[in-house]
Amino acid sequence: MTRISNHLPTAELQALDAAHHMHPFTANDELARLGARVITGAKGVTLTDSEGEEILDAMAGLWCVNIGYGRDELAEVAYRQMKELPYYNTFFMSTHVPAIALADKLAELAPGDLDHVFFASGGSEANDTNIRMVRRYWDLLGKPEKKVIISRKNAYHGSTVGAASLGGMQGMHAQGGMPIPDIVHINQPHWYLEGGDLSPEDFGLQRARELEEKILELGEDRVAAFIAEPIQGAGGVIVPPETYWPEIQRICDRYDILLIIDEVITGFGRTGEWFGTQYYGLRPDIMTIAKGLSSGYAPIGGSMVSGKVAEVIGKAEFTHGYTYSAHPVAAAVALENLRIMEEERIVEHVKNEAAPYLAEKWHQLADHPFVGETKIVGMMASLALTADKSVRKPFASAPGTVGYMVRERCFKNNLIMRHVGDRMIVAPPLVMQKDDIDLLFERAVQSLDEGYKAVKDAGLMKTAD
Repeated sequence: MTRISNHLPTAELQALDAAHHMHPFTANDELARLGARVITGAKGVTLTDSEGEEILDAMAGLWCVNIGYGRDELAEVAYRQMKELPYYNTFFMSTHVPAIALADKLAELAPGDLDHVFFASGGSEANDTNIRMVRRYWDLLGKPEKKVIISRKNAYHGSTVGAASLGGMQGMHAQGGMPIPDIVHINQPHWYLEGGDLSPEDFGLQRARELEEKILELGEDRVAAFIAEPIQGAGGVIVPPETYWPEIQRICDRYDILLIIDEVITGFGRTGEWFGTQYYGLRPDIMTIAKGLSSGYAPIGGSMVSGKVAEVIGKAEFTHGYTYSAHPVAAAVALENLRIMEEERIVEHVKNEAAPYLAEKWHQLADHPFVGETKIVGMMASLALTADKSVRKPFASAPGTVGYMVRERCFKNNLIMRHVGDRMIVAPPLVMQKDDIDLLFERAVQSLDEGYKAVKDAGLMKTAD
């Protein structure tokens, strides 16, 4: 029997939510009409809602609950830290023990010479920091005109004005006058929809060389940095061809531009390595971190900074920071989260057990008549829905129409699996066991079957011309 905590009836909770709570990335009038699903508890990889339904969370919250829900150790650490030092800032030549300890641990874990960290409350803030830091870096080197940052279309780097400008999502840019000046975008390495007749290898090189073309177009003396996710997460779990990243690294090295790797999603074990930069053998100058840093238990993020960049930034005052930079409670929780990950060998569990088993199951979905492609790295995976498996073409309907219909079937079947356009994506907690993955697969197949029928019945099984 599922225990339901004492609370108001669901309908009353939904009404209160609709009356006062403005949700992110939501048409709130529509949500008020439909009623939000009220989550009241969680344990391991399972959520519980106000009706007592148990839901398999195959998105780890928002890509972040890496060690799973309900870890008492993190609650206890937060309690102890609140009792000892609930808050102090790191301005005015001050610091505190949790900030010192976490910075030291991150320097140990991060690859290469990324041994400095500028703390933020999340990934959006950290990427705003990166904009200011790379421009300050070149300014201190006597090159103030070197300020353009190149990003990619369909990238996601956060939702503040600065971070959303770095991102390449047109729907976000349409609201709020973005991108801000001196941020430009090149095409994404999305072979399935954009590769045409090219092999994945040739396409990867072509898309990487767009960076070189853009640098030459703008002028090397104007380009400060290139920012990208190792694998595009919110863009649809777009895994680049194998040729892509080595060429990007070559171009950044040749033209002396800083490489910023956004590891907000891929960091802290999701790829089967501690960081996606290790998975792809990259050498970033700055690495954005958040989400899995605390497994979502407390809001914290940061920018891991190479010695080369930190040395220059340290030469003069960097007039930048946040009230909650290195918040002592968040830092203590993050440190405990990292301890658990190391002691329980969670990254090794992903690499050697969970990810290979999830890949075996996930690729079986490619046999479904509704699926055109399956992609997976570690514990993040996507599949492309299709009306015709013989061609790589989108649906004739507006992008996301079909994906949304399948997502609704997933939610009705108590599976949190998202859609991005007409791709379905998962990024489960890293602690998933084989029986959890079996349940994910079972519910995914059921949802695909039901979605396939619904789409056919609606007359939407048509490809674009």
